[in-house]
Parts: sequence; structure tokens; C-alpha cells
Amino acid sequence: MKLPESALDTGVEPGDVNLYGISFGDPDHVWQVGEFGVVLASDDGGHTWRQQTTPVESTLFGVRFSDAQHGIAVKHDLRSATKSVTGLLAGIALERKDIPSLDAPMFAYFPEYADLRTPEKDRITLRHLLTMSAGLDWDENVPDTDPRHGEMRMWRTDDHLRVALEPPMVAAPGEIWNYSGGCSELIGAIVRKATGKPLDAFAREALFEPLGITDTEWAQHADGSHSASGGLRMRSRDLAKIGQLVAAHGCWNGRAIVPARWIEESIAAQIGAADRLWFYGYHWWLGRSLVHRKEFTWASAIGFGGQRLYVVPGLELVVAITAGHYADAMQGWLPSVVLNRFILPAVRA
Repeated sequence: MKLPESALDTGVEPGDVNLYGISFGDPDHVWQVGEFGVVLASDDGGHTWRQQTTPVESTLFGVRFSDAQHGIAVKHDLRSATKSVTGLLAGIALERKDIPSLDAPMFAYFPEYADLRTPEKDRITLRHLLTMSAGLDWDENVPDTDPRHGEMRMWRTDDHLRVALEPPMVAAPGEIWNYSGGCSELIGAIVRKATGKPLDAFAREALFEPLGITDTEWAQHADGSHSASGGLRMRSRDLAKIGQLVAAHGCWNGRAIVPARWIEESIAAQIGAADRLWFYGYHWWLGRSLVHRKEFTWASAIGFGGQRLYVVPGLELVVAITAGHYADAMQGWLPSVVLNRFILPAVRA
């Protein structure tokens, strides 16, 4: 399975798949499908799809965004799909022995916040952060204007790590999955402290450059540190390379970039959520699809606005979707429609 730059440029398609009246099958055109985004898919047959749309502006957190432009050279905001990249960086740091163990206590890396320690919090490990099961009181389900919103609290302060560490415990570590950008920020800070490098510099050296990813940007918090929970910007084709790496068990052009064991554990079910059908690995979402009465499991990096990176091991398939649905409910379900109704049946056919 390969993801050549030339194929991504031309948009080769095997057959005629119709997406809302637009035919996938003409490599000489750019397809306009509402305000959706870019779809890139590559399977083991060497087939590649590409779909692109027009720019769209939206308002998020009171800030006007016009970053839903799409093109070969355009960097796209991955939002929370960034978390899955952070998870890969943690695995590389673990393999290099910069991080000795996932079962090390979280607070071993944050002596400057000793005033926030409690006997209960001392039981939180790096593994709990990676599986978002720290047990801290954290809420990202309320509106972003609500002062209780955890992610927004981190962006509105000069000390986002204190915001991530200070909530009280509401469950024992490892018992309950609860979506938390705070866990991701703590993992990112641990990678930074353990490697002695800023997160973007470590990512560039250990992950991006080996994959030929050279054009990225990364949002920063007030203290100058790069956000491990969101804000990474890269080209859609470079996001697809991340998926290709995962599909190839961490190898790229015969070189091990991420340990195969880490990939295996990252996309294995580590914990389930009481309110969702998906499982969760090490900062990767895990789900399944049914195609022609056959079930396929997948791992996904998911970001607000319709950002998706699907890895479907059973089909040796990688699907990267970048979109601009920041202001409507389509962001939650349309990527699933693209995957389940169009791409997977086309591959199976």
C-alpha cells in the first residue's frame, strides 16, 4: 500500500462512486461538494481518491475562522486529531527510554505543581492520561462559552497545565473514560520535559521529517508551549502519511519510525465509554463499519469540524478527511457517511 505524491495530485479513481450527485472518477477535475472538504483515500490496490471544495468561514469560540480552504499546498487545522499525533510521539519517547514507563506517576513530571498533589492524584499514571481515564473532574461537553469548559479554560489562562492538574478527583484512575484535552496537554508536557525538546521540534525530528512532512504549523499556549490537544496544521496528504505509517505498523520506507508494539497497543481497545459505541486506545478512537454484511474495524484520529483520519487494517486502507464544518452539526456525522456509504463499498467492490 503506497501513497505517492503523484497519485494524490491527479486523483485516480477505480470505478464510478457517486457522492451527493458528484461522480468520483474524473481525474481531470476538482469536485465541488457543498462545503465539505478534502477526502484522500489509498488502498492496497494503489487506488487514490481526492475531493476538494471551496473555502468557508465560520465562528468558533468567538473568533472568525477562514481556514477551511483546501488545496495541495494548504495546511489544514486538524483540531483534536492532533491528539493522535501526540500519542505517537509519546510512544517514540517511550521507545527511546526518555520516558521509562507508562506506569510512572503523573506528578513525577510536575514537581512545580506540588501544591496540587493529593494521595488520590498520586495514583494517576501516564497510561491513565493516554487513555483519558485519569478520574479528574473535566467537562468538554458544555458550550465553549461556559466557564466550566475544560479546553477553553486552558486557552483563557496563562498556566494551562495548572488548569489540567487542579480539578478534583471524581473517579479512581483507570475506571472511567472521560474525554479530556487536559490529559493530552499533560502528555505533551511530559514528552517535552522527558526529551528536553519543544513538542514541535521533537515531532519534526522524530516523526515528521522521516515521513517527508516539512510544512506544518502548531498553535501555542500563552507560555509558548505547543498545544498537544489541538492546533496542529498540516497538508491533507501529510495527514494521510500519518495514517499510512499507522497502517504499516510504524514503518516508513522500510524504517521503523514508531515501534510496532506501540502502534498495536495504541489502536487496541484500552477502555470503553459508557455513553458511546466507540472504544479508545492511546489517543486513538476505535470503531467498526459494516460493508456487504462484513464487519471492518478501524482506528481514527478525530477533530472538530469534520477532521478524520481512518485506518482500516482489514482493507489496508487509509482515509484522510479535512473539512470546515465548524458551525453546524454535519461535522459529527458526514465523515462517517463518506467512509461507510461511499469509500468502503467502493473498495470492497
